[in-house]
Amino acid sequence: MTNREVELLAVGAGPSNLGLAVALEELAPDLAENSLIIDRCQRIEWQRGMLLPWATSQVSFLKDLVTQRNPRSKFSFLNHLHATGRLDDFINMGSFTPYRVEISEYLRWVAGSLTKVGKELGRDCVSIEPQRDTGGTLTGWRTTLADDTSISSRYLAIGIGRDPHIPQVLAGLPANRIIHSTQFRQRVAELPKERPYRIAVVGSSQSAAEMFRALRDDLPDSEVAWVMRAIGLSGDESSKFTNELYYPSFVDQFFAARPEAREQILREMHRTNYSCLTPATLESLYEDRYLDRLGRPTGNRLITMVDITAAREVADGVVLELTDRRTGAVTELRRDLVLLGTGFARETPRLIRRLADAIGLDRVDVTRQYRLILDEPSAAACYLQGANEATHGIADSLLSVLAHRAEEITRDILAHRAGRADRDHGHARRRGEAVAVGQSSA
Repeated sequence: MTNREVELLAVGAGPSNLGLAVALEELAPDLAENSLIIDRCQRIEWQRGMLLPWATSQVSFLKDLVTQRNPRSKFSFLNHLHATGRLDDFINMGSFTPYRVEISEYLRWVAGSLTKVGKELGRDCVSIEPQRDTGGTLTGWRTTLADDTSISSRYLAIGIGRDPHIPQVLAGLPANRIIHSTQFRQRVAELPKERPYRIAVVGSSQSAAEMFRALRDDLPDSEVAWVMRAIGLSGDESSKFTNELYYPSFVDQFFAARPEAREQILREMHRTNYSCLTPATLESLYEDRYLDRLGRPTGNRLITMVDITAAREVADGVVLELTDRRTGAVTELRRDLVLLGTGFARETPRLIRRLADAIGLDRVDVTRQYRLILDEPSAAACYLQGANEATHGIADSLLSVLAHRAEEITRDILAHRAGRADRDHGHARRRGEAVAVGQSSA
């Protein structure tokens, strides 16, 4: 096995680690020179499974990788527009929320603009193991890749996103019958358009709505049943008041709050980010539904207030058993494909859980600076990005806090290198400030 060494390895080339790379180049250029980002995909794309041509982001363009931390940065979204000759057109659109494809292009542009931090695509991480010296002190990490090579690093930043949530009742269906939203664009592109598929879309989220809408063009002859437990589609409950809880400055308040207060905040904020649709999406869907009723019926329908209580494969597809939540009546729905807008698992990602097991941790906790609490002296450190909603608030997996988080991680690494951060290591449990990651009630 071929092994090489870097000081900092960032696993995942999504917004979190690209934001970290920008912070490294601007705040710690010497560390940046010995840092590397890897990603399993051959191309940097944002939300690649749902990279639909008409889909917009749900946050302001000012919440890019750097502007909230350094508005003068050359890595800003506005500078990307200027550098690519698109600034006038964007201004003329008069929108704060770019199209999703624009954010994706911006991320690729940032990756290509890095001059110090290295990046390698098509590098699939298989496992991460702790490395120890002869005295048993943890000194670093060995990341093994799919090609049987490995990378050793003193510092590790994991920004891989959460695992897709597959409802247990559907987990036994064959893989060729199930499409999670994270695979929607790629999988549907492989299907013949002319075939009249019978499709079920599951969930009441933004991703479910976008798949339902996209099927009109992608598989126009299909019959689509949209299945959900909710009584109907509803818009997000965000307002300028609740949006203040997405400020980077709110992270301190959330982290310092008592566990029961955190649970209340996440519970009350749930419908600002989960199981809801943007107002624009709701309007578009209802217009389509109205026109269907007016005279262009498609056979598409919404099936609300039902639970999928069983699922089985049959010769020509799958059968979903639907139990009406109002009456208890059970019906069967025969489908060729089941599309899942069911979001992501609340548990800590599998890669991180396996790493915790290898270290000997009974749970995954992080400090305020996103550093994994090891409960032992260590010359190494590991940082978790986008997996800390339970301790850092509902914005943790979103773009809203990304720029400031990148600075906090960078400065914590610099302090750790200088030996100044050791006094904070492992004390969070005793102060009652850390809660196990993945235990969010939201």
